[in-house]
Amino acid sequence: MKLEEEKVYGAFKQKFFHWFLSYDDYENFSNVITELLLLLKQELMIKQAAFFVFDPLNKSFYPEAITKSEESHSPFCHQILPDNIKAMVDDEQQTIQIHEDEKYITAQIFLRLSEELIGMLQLVYDRQLFISRRLLKKIKQDFSTLFRKFRMISQGLSDEKRYEQLHRFAAKIHSSMKIDDVLEEIINTLKQVYPSFTYYLLLSHDNQHHGHLPIKPLVFDESGENMAAMQAFLTGRIQFEDSISLRRSVLYAPIKGAQGVYGVIEIMAPYIMEFPKREINFISLLANTAGSALENAKLYEQSRRLVADLQLINETIHQLNANLRLQDAIEFMVKQIKQSFCADEVGFFWFEGRKRKLLPGSTPFFQSCKSKKYIEFVEKKMKTEKDIVFVGDAKIHASLSVPVYHSLMAAPMVQNGELKGVTIVLHREPYHFTFEMFKLLQSLIQHSTLAFTNAMLREELEKHVVTDYLTKLYTRRYLDEQIKTSMLHDEFGTFILVDIDNFKQVNDTYGHQIGDHVLVQVANIIRSNIRASDIGARWGGEELAVYLPKVSLAVGISIAHRLAEKVRKETHPPVTISCGISYWKKNRPEEAKDLFKRADEALYAAKRTGKNCIFVKDYVRQYKV
Repeated sequence: MKLEEEKVYGAFKQKFFHWFLSYDDYENFSNVITELLLLLKQELMIKQAAFFVFDPLNKSFYPEAITKSEESHSPFCHQILPDNIKAMVDDEQQTIQIHEDEKYITAQIFLRLSEELIGMLQLVYDRQLFISRRLLKKIKQDFSTLFRKFRMISQGLSDEKRYEQLHRFAAKIHSSMKIDDVLEEIINTLKQVYPSFTYYLLLSHDNQHHGHLPIKPLVFDESGENMAAMQAFLTGRIQFEDSISLRRSVLYAPIKGAQGVYGVIEIMAPYIMEFPKREINFISLLANTAGSALENAKLYEQSRRLVADLQLINETIHQLNANLRLQDAIEFMVKQIKQSFCADEVGFFWFEGRKRKLLPGSTPFFQSCKSKKYIEFVEKKMKTEKDIVFVGDAKIHASLSVPVYHSLMAAPMVQNGELKGVTIVLHREPYHFTFEMFKLLQSLIQHSTLAFTNAMLREELEKHVVTDYLTKLYTRRYLDEQIKTSMLHDEFGTFILVDIDNFKQVNDTYGHQIGDHVLVQVANIIRSNIRASDIGARWGGEELAVYLPKVSLAVGISIAHRLAEKVRKETHPPVTISCGISYWKKNRPEEAKDLFKRADEALYAAKRTGKNCIFVKDYVRQYKV
């Protein structure tokens, strides 16, 4: 290197020293290099200086900092890629390459740190300006060291800023107890730290829709496309995936808490063949901090949900224990389940031996034939396979193909270890119910089964109290009470007193057991031929009675004729009946005993005139019909 070159280069280094002391924007590597190149251009009187960063993924260089040329036509040489980069790196003689044309000389100086090629310094100068290869080697040596130090300073400042962001991130998300806030803060921090990267949150189970956040469900793909993400989730360790064709590197960082892994952060970096260790450490800290905060938020929301679930169970059981009728209890439970789980259909079924009974109060869908495949599917799972029934999408089951409702969960009604019944809950959309909902439903049904059983036993006891043991018709006492109530609130009604003709002869001929059987047959005919609001009762001995509230006399006579005809045709041994009918209206006040007296008189007339006939006793006269 000539003396004049040494002086010029020494002046450059001296001015660089003064610049270095006054410059304070070292965080931005590109700005630092640009300032350095401007100083080099000025002191060495070159036309243009540029620095190109080496991209190991693409085996090429891209510009990091370029000084502008004073001329309108830039002397910048575009052809900067060597034919064989490996040979250039391995051969020290090829780390400085000189290209000449008629006007300019272009020196390409390839810079390395240890064995790593970091970039290329390109100097363009006039042919009249002589720069020796010795000076170029000196520049190569100094700038390699200088760039290494600049990079260390830049990285140190960048790390300091990022870790300050990480500290703020940790403080903010740990102060929040909402999962949505934690997820949003993760995305915001990634945007600040890696503005040029693409990233997603792959969550293991996220049932809410976050339209504004880059969130995807973490699901197993049989094609193996997301295998690295699944490995990160299963092992709890960072995984990598590099793609030369797509010119990118992908990092998968598990969002890990103390109790498990809740998802994966997917970070896609363009033009990077391998993530630096410092970046991996930072991303790992970010993901672990996020995992801890997400876990705390989930635990907090879970505790709130458990408190709400316990309140729901407590309120439900308190209401069910208020001596509700069975239908009222079922209707209350249906309302609670539909509100708590946003369910479309709720059905309660009780098993009586091999028979299945739909409890009153269930939604109407379970009375339709469309519900049959759901009921049979659940019953098979519970009774035969002894399995729980929680279906996310019913169409995947052959027996439920083309379903109306896709989401299904069923909770057994168990008492003393015995399966008493089942509750089926349906929703049209697939994967509507969560497993937490299923567990809450199980708890609700478990606590309510005893209340249902007690309601059924209480109603059964009430039924026995007001029901005749032999005929299963109501007792005369219950009939009296209901007629008195009807005479207070209704406008009119018809009373039919029924007597089995020649009943003593049946007993004498066939025996009392057959006589009882005949009595039961007649009672069954009465029960199957009157409305639910009508009252069939045993009056005494072989006499039965029917009260028809809000039924006219003409309709009452028609019903009596139908009963007489069916008894004559359907009893075995065949018997006939005689009927006495009485009628009341609101405009003629009277008591129940008057109604009974007139019917008894009409029945006496029917028996006296040959039996197997119907007599009516109105207010003033008696006639046969």
